[in-house]
Amino acid sequence: MSTFSIILLVLVFGMGIALYFQMKAGRKQSADQAQLLQDYQRRVDEQQKLLDDYRALEKNFDSVGEGYEQALLAFDEMGEETQKLKQSNESLEQRCATLQTQCDEMQEFANKSGEIISQTLTEMERIAIAGNDVKLMALIGKIGDIEHIKGDASIARTDNILVSQVSDEAIRISGVDKVSYLKFAVEIAPDAAATMLSTNLSKAVRALTHLLDNALKFTTDGSVTLRVAVDMMKMVAIYTVEDTGAGVEPAEAEHIFEPYVKLNQFFDGNGIGLTVARNMARSMGGDVVLDQSFEGPGSRFVLTLPI
Repeated sequence: MSTFSIILLVLVFGMGIALYFQMKAGRKQSADQAQLLQDYQRRVDEQQKLLDDYRALEKNFDSVGEGYEQALLAFDEMGEETQKLKQSNESLEQRCATLQTQCDEMQEFANKSGEIISQTLTEMERIAIAGNDVKLMALIGKIGDIEHIKGDASIARTDNILVSQVSDEAIRISGVDKVSYLKFAVEIAPDAAATMLSTNLSKAVRALTHLLDNALKFTTDGSVTLRVAVDMMKMVAIYTVEDTGAGVEPAEAEHIFEPYVKLNQFFDGNGIGLTVARNMARSMGGDVVLDQSFEGPGSRFVLTLPI
């Protein structure tokens, strides 16, 4: 091989090596440029995200500002309403205080009036008893019934009498023994006739009178029977009123003791007789019940009073 060929071969080899390194450097530069481009794009994306977040925050801040302003307005309105409410409460408190004073005055007046009425009725009752005026006694009893409609009036048991005295007075006042259109019978057990009773005579008589009046009202034909007994085991006096009248349905057994209840609108009365009788009895520790075991015809009411 000639010297020229060798030199030419060395030059070609050298140029190949230079071209290789140049291409390698170009590829590295391209990769670096691509990486730089990616980093730049990432920074651009991050900046865009930061810008979007900033704009969102700015929008939220504007909303918060508007909400804050609205909250301030609402707070101011609330303050005004609170002031108005305070003034209204003060006005109501003054009115309540005035009403309470008026109520106290009315209650005091009612108490004094009640005492005067009670004293007047007691005096009238004494006069009626002395004059044996049955009609006046009945009228006094009706006036006295008013305070026992609700059943919250207390009754003191200050009279010590014979058990039979209650039935004797109730018969006399009701006039059941003088009615011509029905038969009346009274049966007093021997031990009842000799037993003493601690009660309120006028109220006990009134309660039993209501039961007799009820029997008279609903018995247009037949009989009314009053039985008087004592139960020494239970320490009670027992007054049983039986009639052969219209009777009471089992479903109405308690309903009839409610105020102003009338099962038959064709009969006179206000529907308070049985209510008052039961309330009076219970205020003295006794009771009035409808005996639902009674097979009739008619009804059986039982008044019990503690001995």
